[in-house]
Amino acid sequence: MNKKIYTYLPHILGSLLFLSIPVLSSPDFNSGEPLFSLVPFQKSFFSHVLLLLFFYLNYGYLIPRFYFSKKRTVFFALIVVCYAAIAITPSLIFREQWPQQMQSPPEMKTNFPEIKMPPPTGMPKQPAEFSRFRAMRPIEGSTLFQFLLVFFVSLLLRINQRLTDIQSEKLNTEIAYLKAQINPHFLFNTLNSLHALAITKSDDAPEAIVKLSSLMRYVVTESSEDYVPLQDEIEYVKNYISLQKLRMDNSIDFQFKIKGNTDNKVISPLLLIPFIENAFKYGINPDEESAIAILIHITQNEVLLNVKNKKVNIDLPESEKSEKGTENTLKRIKHLYPDKHEITFHETDDTFEVNLKIELT
Repeated sequence: MNKKIYTYLPHILGSLLFLSIPVLSSPDFNSGEPLFSLVPFQKSFFSHVLLLLFFYLNYGYLIPRFYFSKKRTVFFALIVVCYAAIAITPSLIFREQWPQQMQSPPEMKTNFPEIKMPPPTGMPKQPAEFSRFRAMRPIEGSTLFQFLLVFFVSLLLRINQRLTDIQSEKLNTEIAYLKAQINPHFLFNTLNSLHALAITKSDDAPEAIVKLSSLMRYVVTESSEDYVPLQDEIEYVKNYISLQKLRMDNSIDFQFKIKGNTDNKVISPLLLIPFIENAFKYGINPDEESAIAILIHITQNEVLLNVKNKKVNIDLPESEKSEKGTENTLKRIKHLYPDKHEITFHETDDTFEVNLKIELT
């Protein structure tokens, strides 16, 4: 509850402060007149209410829905519509009433002869209903300035929030994978496999140690970059799979294929591995028939990942389950590749399959 209060408190205080502007800046503030009975104040206050509503509409819906989705033409068209509504609506609702005919002062008797002046030429004739003219007059420059100020403030705050969310999700993912790669379960399995290779004096032991070192180095250092060469990401996947294969026996039906060229292509790090990691976590049981198939297909502008595993009975500790890591990865993909990715999950009673397609930048 306290966290929610601290989240909404700045919005509440900011809104109240913004709505106090027409009150404090009104020339009738100290006149003793009730402000809400004065039409000019009613128009000013209602304009600020509309601007406040526009701020949250733009911040919460228009920017995420259209600006971040690269639908800039629609976005700016809607901004113009909002401006027109804010400009016209207050004057239509709160019309200043003016007398239809101005009362002339009593005629003064003089000894001078009456001189009739011809009507002035070139002067526009006053409309019959002056209040309607005032209701439809163009918006003042101060309101335009306020609208632009609210627009740019909401845009900058939303962009800053988006960058903060991306960095937060990226940091959470990096920490999650750092923990995943150095947790005792993973290290013990890998080190036990290396120990077995060392006892048998296998020629694979030195290479396995190098791969483990490369895996740790990538997670700790290179994964902090916004983008990495696709070749490095694929190499990380290869090293991860190689270390996992150390604990696999010949009874497991395992397939791993890579197609395509990684040259001159970049990708955000640690986007592919969560789905591969899940296949090993939930698809291998020494006491059951297990099967995992992984395919990475690289085209000119896309990378496609297909991971399919047979479901087996597995009991993992809560700390090693990867639902949260997968959720964070999906959020990162949506942030980093909006409208440039497709992901589908297909689950049956016996198998689980994921297909991911990312359009590379």
